[in-house]
Amino acid sequence: MVRILVIDDEPDVVGLIGLAFQFNRPDYVIAEAYNGVEALNRLAAELYDLIILDVSMPEIDGFEVTRRLRETSDMPVILLTAKGMEQDKVRGLELGADDYVTKPFSHKELIARVDAVLRRAARPLETPAAADILRYREMEIDLTQHQVSMRGEVVKLTPTEYRLLYQLINNRGRVMPQETLLAKVWGMDYREGSHYLKVYVRRLREKLEVDPARPEYLITVRGVGYTFPADTAA
Repeated sequence: MVRILVIDDEPDVVGLIGLAFQFNRPDYVIAEAYNGVEALNRLAAELYDLIILDVSMPEIDGFEVTRRLRETSDMPVILLTAKGMEQDKVRGLELGADDYVTKPFSHKELIARVDAVLRRAARPLETPAAADILRYREMEIDLTQHQVSMRGEVVKLTPTEYRLLYQLINNRGRVMPQETLLAKVWGMDYREGSHYLKVYVRRLREKLEVDPARPEYLITVRGVGYTFPADTAA
């Protein structure tokens, strides 16, 4: 059973989403909330497998709900954004949302996005066959424990951030094209979503780099993709 919390201040939107899942995914249980305060109260009291969250709500908007949720949880979040508001999409991803759907949307598209995010969330993090700890300058990556430390301090990464870092480290010294990284981390349907990659690389740099504007670990290869330096000693 999959439990999804749908949050939107328009009851008609919430109701139609609920009906779409009732007819297309009858094993999904849909809970409803109509503002940010109600959503945060529900999230504090109950666990869900995924959240569908409207950005534009009074009092506490979807961005703030996402920010507060990310302080304590990696629960998957799909944002509902307004048509043409590219900055909303980028801001949502920067705050930790896993995906977005632009209003007006088809229920087929929404369900496909939900299925894709749930597949990623259920996919186990990559683990090498043997214990493997990589050290590079001030960074230490325990590939068995899926743990990253900088200067002896553990850095909290979301599963998506870790998967992206793992792909770069696992291919250190090689240039990874954007399309390859998107397919491996997000899935084949996201190969054209370069903004996902840009946002998550920026988030990793903010967490790992001394100077995110002059990265030492996550290096951009202009017009191609990204690379992690090869001179990493185990």
